[in-house]
Amino acid sequence: MRPHHKVYHLTILTLLLLSLSSMGYAAASVQQDIAKGSTIEAVKKKGVLKVGMDIFQPWAMKDKTGKLIGFEIDVATRLAADMGVKVEFVPTAWSGIIPALLTGKFDVVIGGMGITAQRALQVNFTNPYDYSGMGIVAHKSLAAGFTSLESFNRPDVQIAVKLGTTAVAAAKKYLPKATLRMFDNEPQAYQELRNGKVHAVVGSAPRPAYEAVDYADSLFLPIQGTFTQEPIGFALRKGDPDTLAFFNSWITIVSLEGWLKERHDYWFGTKDWKGMVE
Repeated sequence: MRPHHKVYHLTILTLLLLSLSSMGYAAASVQQDIAKGSTIEAVKKKGVLKVGMDIFQPWAMKDKTGKLIGFEIDVATRLAADMGVKVEFVPTAWSGIIPALLTGKFDVVIGGMGITAQRALQVNFTNPYDYSGMGIVAHKSLAAGFTSLESFNRPDVQIAVKLGTTAVAAAKKYLPKATLRMFDNEPQAYQELRNGKVHAVVGSAPRPAYEAVDYADSLFLPIQGTFTQEPIGFALRKGDPDTLAFFNSWITIVSLEGWLKERHDYWFGTKDWKGMVE
């Protein structure tokens, strides 16, 4: 090989090595930037996972001592424990919970939030860790003879729903002619029904069924089961692939363990906890 050919090949090899080195540095730099913006890394440093939630029975409730209990409370507590950090719950009105997440009031929403296309434009959702659906419970006197959703689809029928929830969207879709009355929280909506001020409440299962059992003298289920099905996921801020990947991995692990099903069956399939909140 001629000398100038050797120099040429050495030059090319040197440039190639420098290019690969530069690419490796760039990749490492990108990874470091992602880690810096990761909620998981921030949570590990401060030692606390802040969870946004609202009161939905039996997702999250206060017991007789004021302590939070429920399916979502168990989920968030186990998640924090597996991360080696403490959990701090941040009760937030549902209508403002996504804006509160986006402004950094907490790290994640774990509160029975249904995955919808509209919400997914604002936040990233994990894989579903549970499924829910909308049920309807009605007042025996006001809704006497009502045996289908269509029975309620009239302008003179008043339906109570919780503001900011997927119950609003479900009621508008399936009962477009009915008059909707919005309430800031579920207890207000169900109290209005018990008082005979509205014909029915549309809400997440299993609360409508519980209400029909607990107040059987005045309430009933015009249809059995749910009339929608919704995947439920954690909500987190966009632009955080590290945190999304961790949450998805955690959901897979506890699902395969059977732990999520066991907790779901306890809170949704039994009333063993009822005495704790009465």
